[in-house]
Amino acid sequence: MSSQASHPEAGPVPPPKWQRRKEERPSEILAAAAETFVEHGYAATKLDEVARRAGVTKGTLYIYFEGKEALFKAVVRENIVPLLLSAEQSLGDEGAPADQLLRDLMYNWWRGMNAAHLGGIPKLVMSESANFPELAQIWFDEVVVRGRELFGQVLRRGIARGTFRPVDVDLAVRVFLAPVLMAAIWKHSMVACEKDGFPVEDYLRISLDILLRGLQVPAAAGTEKRDA
Repeated sequence: MSSQASHPEAGPVPPPKWQRRKEERPSEILAAAAETFVEHGYAATKLDEVARRAGVTKGTLYIYFEGKEALFKAVVRENIVPLLLSAEQSLGDEGAPADQLLRDLMYNWWRGMNAAHLGGIPKLVMSESANFPELAQIWFDEVVVRGRELFGQVLRRGIARGTFRPVDVDLAVRVFLAPVLMAAIWKHSMVACEKDGFPVEDYLRISLDILLRGLQVPAAAGTEKRDA
């Protein structure tokens, strides 16, 4: 009796795992790369380790990415740039109060980076930029420039409406980005030394309260009346 007759209920044989998952390979490789970069840093990351974590061979990895720099660039473009795109779209609501937009930008940026386990990338870039200037350039061009423009748009909007007092926008942007950068660096370096951990969102809330109160004009003089 044939095996087919012995198991009449058996359906079609599923395709091999590699064939079913072929379209998922790039995203799995990028997820493994981001994880490895954050854990080990750029210099210490080996493509063999990335491939192992992604469940592919090193040769397969090279089908999609020509090397480590290309892999890092793809991690930034596929995982971080979409967060910036989402933030850019959120500024389309012209009626939204400028102070609330700044809060949303800061919180959403942190939450997005944290959810994707990418919070360690800024620390990686800063610590290894001297030895890998091309790494810093990728981060600056793809993330920093667009992030600054986002915060700058909101600050200029608030100044134009009379909500914020006139300030040097370029410098003010750096001040608003500093708490997020500090949170990312601290969480992936010194937080292990703190017995009670680091309540990042509380820290960001206090930072925003201080910064916004320093930026806003008296409520009576502003056209948008919101508490910082």
